[in-house]
Amino acid sequence: MARIVSLLPSATEIVCALGAGDDLVGRSHECDFPPGVERLPALTRPRFFPAASSREIDRQVRALTREARAQDALGVYAIDIELLQRLRPTHIITQTQCEVCAVSLRDVESAVSQLTGLDTKLVPLEPNCLDDIWNDIRRTAQALDISERGEALVAELQKRINEVSVTEEPPRAAVIEWADPLMTAGHWTMELIERAGGIPLIGTPVGPSLHFTLDDLSNADPDIIIIAPCGYDLERTRVDADLLFESDDWKSLRAVRAGRVALIDGNQFVNRPGPRVVETLEIIAEILSDREVSFGHEGLHWQPYFAKSLSTGGAR
Repeated sequence: MARIVSLLPSATEIVCALGAGDDLVGRSHECDFPPGVERLPALTRPRFFPAASSREIDRQVRALTREARAQDALGVYAIDIELLQRLRPTHIITQTQCEVCAVSLRDVESAVSQLTGLDTKLVPLEPNCLDDIWNDIRRTAQALDISERGEALVAELQKRINEVSVTEEPPRAAVIEWADPLMTAGHWTMELIERAGGIPLIGTPVGPSLHFTLDDLSNADPDIIIIAPCGYDLERTRVDADLLFESDDWKSLRAVRAGRVALIDGNQFVNRPGPRVVETLEIIAEILSDREVSFGHEGLHWQPYFAKSLSTGGAR
């Protein structure tokens, strides 16, 4: 019987969607879906202060990353090696994509090297686009000897993706993944914008998130701005949106003046490359279609951002 430790929220969702949730014995501190997984012991913790401002979090994370690279030190997250030993995992699912978003593969390999009496298999995921997400699901299923379930799940998700209606007049959309300093979304998000019928701006398809300025945003002149900071729920996202609104340059943007700014729960959706990427596409389709398409996500997983001091303010 498999004993699975997942150190990535999207990996936990993949394992559960494959029907192997009962084999999970441990998780990361951020794994919180599907409901019930939070009862599993958490093996990781952040080495920065999550309640700090976005700018301070960025500063702390950059300092930890520089330290790890220069001194071969622990990265942004710590792993409880004693607990990992007690859990005796047969599989550890982790990621290679981003050492800021989750425990790095280097740190996981270091932790596994300290375990005794175990033959633990590492399953590293590396999602950069939708095809990578499908392959990560297949890779996870294959490692757990349930390959047929992986193929069935991928087929189901692809079918749902293809059923999402798109807007006929493609709006030009920019997605903000971090507000201070400004960073645009990358990877699969740009592809989702296109699949929802939009034209993605600033970022590069399949590429990483990039820093940009308000001047860059003004020059791109998006019809719609989506704010979905990595790791933030809607309430925390609203805080950063309010900070952006304090800038006159922000208030002068066409999308802001037109009231076409949307907030998404980036923690649960945009930044989780797992089965709920379909829901992320549905959310984006609702936003880009200006409510002509509805999957029931508005108010729950995303909300329009309005500021009363704008002439276009007020609910509609």
